[in-house]
Amino acid sequence: MSVVDCLLLGAILLVCGWWIAAPRTGRSWLRLAPLALLALAVLQFALEGFTWQAIPAWLVIAALGLLSVRRMPATPARGFGDLTGKAGLLVLALAMLGPWMLVLPAPVLPTPAITLGTRIYRWTDASRDEPATADTGDRRSVIAQVFYPAAEGARGRHSVYIDGLRALPAKVSIMPGFMLATFGRIDTHAVVDAPISPARKWPIVLFSPGYGGPRATYTGLAEGLAAKGYVVVTLDHPYESAVTELPDGRIVSTIDNFPANASEGEGDAWMAGQLDVRAADMLFALDQLRPEIIGDDLAAHLDLGHVAAIGHSLGGVTAVVAMQADARIEAAANVDGTPYGAMTTRPLDRPFLLLQSDYRESGHSDKFIQRNRAIIRQDAAQAWHYEIHRANHYSFTDAPLFLALPARFALSLLIGGERGPEETQRASADILAAFLQGPLGGQPGNVEAAARSYKDISGGPEH
Repeated sequence: MSVVDCLLLGAILLVCGWWIAAPRTGRSWLRLAPLALLALAVLQFALEGFTWQAIPAWLVIAALGLLSVRRMPATPARGFGDLTGKAGLLVLALAMLGPWMLVLPAPVLPTPAITLGTRIYRWTDASRDEPATADTGDRRSVIAQVFYPAAEGARGRHSVYIDGLRALPAKVSIMPGFMLATFGRIDTHAVVDAPISPARKWPIVLFSPGYGGPRATYTGLAEGLAAKGYVVVTLDHPYESAVTELPDGRIVSTIDNFPANASEGEGDAWMAGQLDVRAADMLFALDQLRPEIIGDDLAAHLDLGHVAAIGHSLGGVTAVVAMQADARIEAAANVDGTPYGAMTTRPLDRPFLLLQSDYRESGHSDKFIQRNRAIIRQDAAQAWHYEIHRANHYSFTDAPLFLALPARFALSLLIGGERGPEETQRASADILAAFLQGPLGGQPGNVEAAARSYKDISGGPEH
């Protein structure tokens, strides 16, 4: 909430409280109060724009205006009528606070330790059909947002948080689209098209989001990792992501082609097919990191000899499939993802990290445990496995930050995640950075030390 939001709500509550608590003879000054509140509401609208959370506040101002017109200068009603009016006003005032206790108009993201730059690319892979649509002429699109350490003193416009603000679908994942309409006010902290820091050539981390998750909802984690000295390339997988802007400007959302009434085996086979599409997206994005496509200034400071793949949920296993398919990827990290298909039987010869949420809170299936163990057993290189206690599956994302503190607390009681996204993302970035240091050309990082610097993280090297 902004300062002007707080001023508006506080002023309305003050006027309502005075109307309810003051004696009838002490209400005469309230004749002008609705006009003052209306002026403050206009100021809030001018500074912040439309927010759906403010609609109940406008209704309370209107109710106060009606009370003022109806009861002044006449003597206020006595007895039951006056009590009914007070009760109604109290209900309205409390209801006004509800939206502000649910979803914030502009969530606050963690601030990265250094200034970051960002660029967004919308590519078309002419060699591949779009499997989600029936049009055989559709080509596969891949959307990439690159976060990187910016040159000292970089200034400029910060990137927009999420695609599609001009035409959001009715639902974005599980949230109604209108609730995200004000997310253009979110400060992403990343300067659009900032020059990259020339201090060195930066290793590359390809990042794939969870099933249906827009790349935007991993901004906090991606920026936390980029601030540790990596170029992080976050992807949108069109028609699977909840909202994506294609290269031609169209806004598309999820097309769920999961087979109806599928058996467990059929469902696993379909998910394995999705992994192949996603891994191809990831490798196509890696192929695009060339001067003629992303620009000489950025490409000159990318270390294409040191590339890793990570992801969350289905994106985590996408990273493993991509590493199994392409020798250019030197390490992979699966954050809370359940493997599918033959990936569990393919040998690995490069470092692997499994980073998971609290088993008790996320309710991981037997598939998650058994299949990830099978991957670790296949890995001839070093492997690590850590569990972040008091974190649930969504704690790695920005999604909990969308909620106001009361709603976030209530949700943590229902599905866990008491640790919160800020600390979960910070711990994850520290562990991931330490894991990546060795295979990506730096001094071998102490993964154990990074994990042990936080309370309630268990696990360690597997071999």
